[in-house]
Amino acid sequence: MVELAGTDVALALREEARRIGRQLFGDDVEKGASFADRLMAIYQDAWGKDFLLIHNPGGWGNSPLENCMHWERSVVAGISTTLEKLGYSWSLSQHFRAGVGWRAHLQDLRDYLRFFTVKRRVLAAEVEFLTEHLKNLKVILIGISQGAGFSNAVMQKLNELQRVYSIELGVFFYHRPQRVITERTLIIDHNGLMPDAVIEGDLITMVMTLPMAFLRWVKYRLKGKPVKFSHCIKLAGHDYHWKYPKVSQQIGDFLKVNFGAKR
Repeated sequence: MVELAGTDVALALREEARRIGRQLFGDDVEKGASFADRLMAIYQDAWGKDFLLIHNPGGWGNSPLENCMHWERSVVAGISTTLEKLGYSWSLSQHFRAGVGWRAHLQDLRDYLRFFTVKRRVLAAEVEFLTEHLKNLKVILIGISQGAGFSNAVMQKLNELQRVYSIELGVFFYHRPQRVITERTLIIDHNGLMPDAVIEGDLITMVMTLPMAFLRWVKYRLKGKPVKFSHCIKLAGHDYHWKYPKVSQQIGDFLKVNFGAKR
């Protein structure tokens, strides 16, 4: 699987990935093995690339890209297209930080409120492994909504790892005071059209959207086209589509200033 690096190196890397998995998950052998398999798959895909893009989804953080909001998908596509225009190659990975179902969400809630103190360790370990063994690889974390807060928490865990960058859009208000902004972090808190109720902590607006969201959810189900409840919530300003000039321009400028065109 990592034949490009040589058989002996591939075996050594897999053993190191397993060791990290054991450190992270202890006696949970299945989770540790799954972590190692995933890490080696990402390594293989990122080998020889200029960039690894890691998408941290919004919401609870367990939605495959094709199931994310349209505007969220547009940001990931816009970043990858911009890098291509600059002459760079890239690989895309998603990091799922939560399980599926209300029981899993409740188990994770405490860590969310504590700025992902536990959850961030897994992605930070992945990035440290990849940048250590792929010397020319740069990593860009793409965080959306709650994923923006998570990306910032990971950046703080990685601290001085210079080849890691973060683009964070629409962070939730309760994570806003805890984030740290560096020269390798792009924060977008406004889509250029209207203030974001989520960032501003406008609880009245957020609560008042729920009845309409429920009606939309029921409507789709009655039509035989069920959608996730979160996709029915239309929060004022919490929309960072790539087509909005302020969004695409800020991200484009960030990429050009930090990386320029490939020579």
